[in-house]
Amino acid sequence: MTVQQIKDDARNHMEKTIQHLETELTHVRAGKISPAILDGIMVDYYGSHIPINQASNVSAADARTLIIQPWEKSMLGVIEKAILAANIGITPHNDGAVVKLFQPPLTEERRKEFVKKAHTIAETARVSIRSIRRDSVDHIKKLEKEHVSEDQIKDGEKEVQDLTNKYIALVDKHLAAKEKEIMTV
Repeated sequence: MTVQQIKDDARNHMEKTIQHLETELTHVRAGKISPAILDGIMVDYYGSHIPINQASNVSAADARTLIIQPWEKSMLGVIEKAILAANIGITPHNDGAVVKLFQPPLTEERRKEFVKKAHTIAETARVSIRSIRRDSVDHIKKLEKEHVSEDQIKDGEKEVQDLTNKYIALVDKHLAAKEKEIMTV
C-alpha cells in the first residue's frame, strides 16, 4: 500500500462517517415531523422483515402529522406495534384505515434533550473520524519498513491530520445546523 492509497482510504471512511451522521441526525426530532423518523423501523410482512415504507404509503399531512396508509388493512396493527417497539417518542393512533403520528409541540426541556442527543451523535462521529486517523497514521508509519522516505511519511501524516480537521469541522457544521433546527420555535 502507498501513502496515497492510505489517504484515499481514510477519506472514503471519513466520508461514510459523515453520511452516517447525516442519517442519524434525521432521526432526531425537530420542530416538524418527517417520514425519515420511521427509517430503520421494520415490520413483519408475511414472514420477512421489511421497512415500513415498503409496506405502506408514508406521507406528512402537515408539519405535525404523519399518515401511514398500509397496502393491506391487516398490516395496521403490525405497523402500530412496530412503531411502539421502536420507541421513537411518538404514540401511533390507529383509526381503522390509517395509522397517524401526531407530534406534539416541543417544550424547551424536550428541545434541550434533543440537542443533547444530537451532540452525542456528533461526538460518536468525531470519535470515529479520529479512529480512522489513528489507523491511517499507523499504516503510514509501517511503510517506513518498506523503504518509504521520512519526508513522505511526515507529509502523509500531515495530510491525514488535515483531512481529519476538515471532516471534524463538517461534523460541527452539521451539528450546528441541527441544533438551530431543533431550537427554532
